[in-house]
Amino acid sequence: MAEQRVEAVERALALLDCFSDGSESLSLAQLAERTDMYRSTILRLAGSLQRNGYLTRSAEGQFRLGATLWRLGSLYERSFKLADYVRPVLADVAEQVDETAAYYIREGEHRICLYRHESRQSLRHHQDEGAELPLDRGAGGHILTAYTTGTGEFYDNVRQAGFYISMGERNPQAAAIAVPVFGVHHRFMGALGVIAALSRTDQSRAEEIRDILLVRAAALSATLGGTTDNAATTAPAAL
Repeated sequence: MAEQRVEAVERALALLDCFSDGSESLSLAQLAERTDMYRSTILRLAGSLQRNGYLTRSAEGQFRLGATLWRLGSLYERSFKLADYVRPVLADVAEQVDETAAYYIREGEHRICLYRHESRQSLRHHQDEGAELPLDRGAGGHILTAYTTGTGEFYDNVRQAGFYISMGERNPQAAAIAVPVFGVHHRFMGALGVIAALSRTDQSRAEEIRDILLVRAAALSATLGGTTDNAATTAPAAL
């Protein structure tokens, strides 16, 4: 079935998206500049948005987001379950690379394996969900540190690369590749990674997995309301 698009709806949503950079209020001229729409079109769309509480307009003519968005955001926040978004991505990655996929978050000075999808391989790395792991070793740990408290050239390089590859660093029999995931306002959420047997993962294979992770992390970040700047895909941050 061909994708159906309603131009008026998409234009109205484009107006609301103008505030995604954190702007508290915008003038008609600023909205026109950001959307490339005629001012008459903006005023017509804004009128509908105002009537339904999505926008408000001050006496000075400044537009602000309306209370309806706050109400919908509150409903979304109450119903949001990260697992509903992450688990399908882990299953997809594990299927594509035929290795175990995992999602890590930072908790204090440790990393937590929040979700996992096991590989079908008979020889595979095993780790329970909820397991507490070190931050200073392994691809997931370095990504979590780089995007939270990590300073210095090493972590600068990790952030610039947008990924990390480790070969036997934490577990001498395992290779790991990890990339960051972002949410709203580019807030760092966690690390998406793959853990593979080192015996079947050379540098070329690790880079293939990295490329898949970068694509899936970008899609997941977009789903969570964020963006990803994982543009660097030339060389691993570390081996």
